[in-house]
Amino acid sequence: MERGDRPWGYYVVLADEEDHKVKRIVVRPNRRLSLQRHRRRDEHWFVLAGEGVITLGDREITVGPGDSVDIPRGTAHRIAAVGKEDLRYIEVQRGDYFGEDDIERLEDDYGRL
Repeated sequence: MERGDRPWGYYVVLADEEDHKVKRIVVRPNRRLSLQRHRRRDEHWFVLAGEGVITLGDREITVGPGDSVDIPRGTAHRIAAVGKEDLRYIEVQRGDYFGEDDIERLEDDYGRL
């Protein structure tokens, strides 16, 4: 399985097919992903463990185990781990392209703009 280490944690690719991609994502406590959007895919996030806050457009959504959120393509979004444990969730991508270069970073805590 492909693993990608990032400053906020890591992801593992569980499936990479023509019409979808599935990742298991782990965000370390008090870390967050970049504020980003995608042009060629929608995403669905299902929280497995931990506590988080999702920024979705101009809304902030508190999430925990069992919660899920749909992220339409073109919508600015990010997730932050706010508890004392890792935030773990499954990300299902749907669209016609799933490459990492479809990430348009709008803000980033780690200087990756």
